Amino acid sequence: MRLLLLLLCAALAGCAEFGAFKELANSVQSLVSGTDNADPPNELKPLEPAVKMTVLWTATVGDGYDGQVVNLVPAVTEERIFAAERNGEVQARGRLKGELLWSVDTDLELSAGPVVAGDRLLLGTSDGELLALNVADGAQLWKTELSSELLALPRVAKDSVVVRTTDGRLSAVDQKTGRLRWSYERSVPPLLVRGLGSPAIAGDLVLDGFGGGKLIALSLADGKTVWEATVAIPHGRSEVERLVEMDADPLVKGDTVYVSGYQGGVAAVSLKDGEVLWRQEHVSTSHGLAADRRSLFLSDANSDLWQLDMGNGADLWKQSDLHMRRLTVPALIKDRLVVGDLEGYVHLLAKEDGSLVGRVRVGSEPIRATPVVFDDIIYVYTGGGILAAIALE
Repeated sequence: MRLLLLLLCAALAGCAEFGAFKELANSVQSLVSGTDNADPPNELKPLEPAVKMTVLWTATVGDGYDGQVVNLVPAVTEERIFAAERNGEVQARGRLKGELLWSVDTDLELSAGPVVAGDRLLLGTSDGELLALNVADGAQLWKTELSSELLALPRVAKDSVVVRTTDGRLSAVDQKTGRLRWSYERSVPPLLVRGLGSPAIAGDLVLDGFGGGKLIALSLADGKTVWEATVAIPHGRSEVERLVEMDADPLVKGDTVYVSGYQGGVAAVSLKDGEVLWRQEHVSTSHGLAADRRSLFLSDANSDLWQLDMGNGADLWKQSDLHMRRLTVPALIKDRLVVGDLEGYVHLLAKEDGSLVGRVRVGSEPIRATPVVFDDIIYVYTGGGILAAIALE
């Protein structure tokens, strides 16, 4: 028993996503108790779609994630879509037809991105490198070495690129040259869930959540602390029970930032001074949030989908038909939500009540990256390297 718990604690520090941690925790508990406590993924029920989903085109981007937990996502502009694979290939394709425009091999182990920043395409590597390519032809513009692996997506504002490395350090580099502008080092707790969340930039503030239920705001100009807020209180007797990580991407709407994380609930925080406006302690996500003008939408640790009132955090509906199917962060498309799952299915839901209204499959590998909606077309990227465009009819 003690040995198994020690193994669990050691693995926690290296877990690359919460889903993997939860499966590990369930496995340990099963070994100890002799029972299997993990819920299996729900089987998909036959669906008479109210909305037809049509795959416009598909393309293959190398080996995709190559079996690794990385944060490789599609990046979309008016005319192009960009995607990268684990073993170094980066592609640019036409957004409407998927034709290959250019492909380069960086010879790097890519782990985050790409992110479009003007005429630059930004990517992170497992060796702690931040890379900028020319969006026109993929030529390397600069490469900067940072302190450790990048899993968080780079964020860009006012000619600065802000990145978080897996050792907990936040850094800002010059967008044009890659020169380091400032670095902020925070203490990393001995027990943590290493997530794929990224910082956010709101005006002159850099926002990032971290262990112990904390949210911090730094000055974009120099990296100095503006305020720090405790948005979740750890509970429990053991270190595992008290583990709280605010690791989902902060979501900024107006003068409020909405945050969540592993065992952290959901909270609304004032951008001005870090005052916690409300907390919803019963729902959490380690991935991220989506929002319209009045509501928040999320997929929790069990892949149950929720709609929360943006004003007070009250739950408005819960959808459990896709329970344990490892859903992505929801994306909004008109009056609907779209999510990907562990078997390559893309699901469409009505925003008003969470009912399933459409489904299409783009491959057999998991979809981990949040679907990207651009000009009413849905773009998804699977762990097996399939890039696809989907239209609604």
